[in-house]
Amino acid sequence: MSFADLLPLEPGLVAVTGDEGTGKTSLLRSLAGDPVAQTGEVRLPDGFWLDLSLPGQDELTPHQVWGALRQRCPRWDLMLQEDLAQALGLEPHLGKKLLMLSTGSRRKVALVAALASGATVTCLDQPFAALDAASAGVLRDFLADAAEHTTRTWVVADYEADPRLRWRRLIALPLGGAHRPAK
Repeated sequence: MSFADLLPLEPGLVAVTGDEGTGKTSLLRSLAGDPVAQTGEVRLPDGFWLDLSLPGQDELTPHQVWGALRQRCPRWDLMLQEDLAQALGLEPHLGKKLLMLSTGSRRKVALVAALASGATVTCLDQPFAALDAASAGVLRDFLADAAEHTTRTWVVADYEADPRLRWRRLIALPLGGAHRPAK
């Protein structure tokens, strides 16, 4: 499957499924316009992808992470950022450096950024991994509301598509064949 075969992306929820090594992360990075993943032929405007483990940001607080990302996201929703931080239980951790946070809390910081980014195409790579049940429910509720959006797309990559969500499109990546952007 080539990158061009996936376009156009429908607004709402798009699931990308596949086993390890099938190219889910590479595909998300390409869709979001990550220059590391780009070949230069196809680029979607206003895409957002973020490694949810936030590598290299150990010395930053959640507010510092969000502040830096907000600078590159002109439609960042500050109110949504605050609401999600509260709903995900991040308030007691906002003054802590990321190196002090658990894997789940660190991923919640990244998820707040992705969801509040305001990007036209928001790519989420295994967003439920390492989340507690309550936080997974908050994320699932957000995505359920996003399913009917008419101008924004959320592309969620995981091993399987959550059957409780209404997907506009399901993209199953084949075994043994990593995603390759169109040439």
